[in-house]
Amino acid sequence: MDNPAPKTSFSAGRRWGIFFSVIISIIAVIALVIMVNYLGARYYVRLTLSAQTRQQLSPQTVSLLKSITNEVNIVIYYDKKDDLYGDILTLLDEYRLRNPKISVQTIDYRADAAAALKIKEKYKEYFGLTGGKNLVIFECNGRSKMIPGEILGHYILNPVDAPESEANGTNQTQRTFDKNLVSFQGETSFSAALLAVTSSKPLIAYFIEGHAEHASDDDKDVPGYGRFKTVLALNYIESGVITNLLGTNTVPADCNLLIIAGVRKRYPIEWEKVRDYLNHGGKMLVLFNFFSRDYDTGLEAILADWGVDVGKNVIKDVNHSSEHSGDDLSVGGFSPSHPLVNPLLGSALQLVRPRSVGAITNRSGSDAPKVDELVFADWTASINDSPLPAGRPIPLIVAVEKAGAKGVFPEHGITRIVVAGDSFFLDNQMIDWADNRAFASYAINWLLDRKQLLAGVGPHPVVEYKLMMTRAQLSSVRWIFLAAMPGAFLLFGGAVWLRRRH
Repeated sequence: MDNPAPKTSFSAGRRWGIFFSVIISIIAVIALVIMVNYLGARYYVRLTLSAQTRQQLSPQTVSLLKSITNEVNIVIYYDKKDDLYGDILTLLDEYRLRNPKISVQTIDYRADAAAALKIKEKYKEYFGLTGGKNLVIFECNGRSKMIPGEILGHYILNPVDAPESEANGTNQTQRTFDKNLVSFQGETSFSAALLAVTSSKPLIAYFIEGHAEHASDDDKDVPGYGRFKTVLALNYIESGVITNLLGTNTVPADCNLLIIAGVRKRYPIEWEKVRDYLNHGGKMLVLFNFFSRDYDTGLEAILADWGVDVGKNVIKDVNHSSEHSGDDLSVGGFSPSHPLVNPLLGSALQLVRPRSVGAITNRSGSDAPKVDELVFADWTASINDSPLPAGRPIPLIVAVEKAGAKGVFPEHGITRIVVAGDSFFLDNQMIDWADNRAFASYAINWLLDRKQLLAGVGPHPVVEYKLMMTRAQLSSVRWIFLAAMPGAFLLFGGAVWLRRRH
């Protein structure tokens, strides 16, 4: 009797069953992952393992987001290949997750011409100013605010020595530079934009001019303050000019912030109007420079009443300067306890021949102003070419704060003053050096007591990792990825096939 032929291990029906089972399992796993991600993003806090992509919001920004009750639409009109696009999208996704009334729309103007055209037609007033590239637009109840992408990242140029022999056959080297992103300053800018579109009335800052100060309406590469005005605008602050405080003229009643940048002439009668403004809870940013170091402008006496000593000197430090003369000064000594400069710890300011500005130490009493020294020159600095006493860093910027007397309620609240020994570090030529622009924004918002745009809202550092390899090591890695790894998988697959066949 013939024995029946044994059944094959994998019949056609069994193979098809296994195939469909695998397909259904894959679909089920994908569906499960999608549902978990959706529920996690909708109802739970996300955990991000990558330090590079994490955007942890400050408590002040979270409070601002919770206070928004109107619908806010944000348009990211950006080239998705730009270095900052991922950081912008990640940060605004955090905003959206904190407040469901915030919606985020992304438009890649290079890939979606039709959608880009609609945005251009809707916000045409912005595209004439910026050239129509890389914008973030906030809109709420018919009010809109545009943030240009160029201000969101802080870059530095790192020198790279490249052999010229590759270009001209010589052994000489030529200096080239790499542009590296070191920090992302989106949170401050975006929170200010939210404040702008959700608030009904902007604040106003006035520049005092007419005494050889920096011109506020000059946006060219000269020592004007046109670019400083853009910092005001980004913080939802309008600007005006005061040219005459003589006679019955006074500081305008709607002045929320008074700015005196680089005064060189003495007008004691006008400065009395400034004294009266401060006595009634005014806010003032005043910046001196080396041009007036040999005489009094009249402001020095007013500031002395508020506990500030403006030195008649010049501070230099050849060890922290890009020039042999030491005229420009890089300073990174900040008070760790003051909210104005706390976000700048680990950063630096670039100043030009600053004067010392410190607290008068012999003042005391319950009604004395609180004077905090914020920024210091290093111990290697010198005053008028004379070395400083060891262990005594010289203050360059101070902050003053004083509440009104008990039972007295000033019109503008608490008096606040920031005094700097250099005015050039915030002009058109210097404001984008180092972290000068960030300091300007923090000073403005501290003076105006806008905590949601100040404390803990610093630039997010961008960490760059470099892997250094020789040509031989690079060749080895290339063969591992292109030959060894694929070959190992092929060898393993062939071994499995041979085993099943025999």
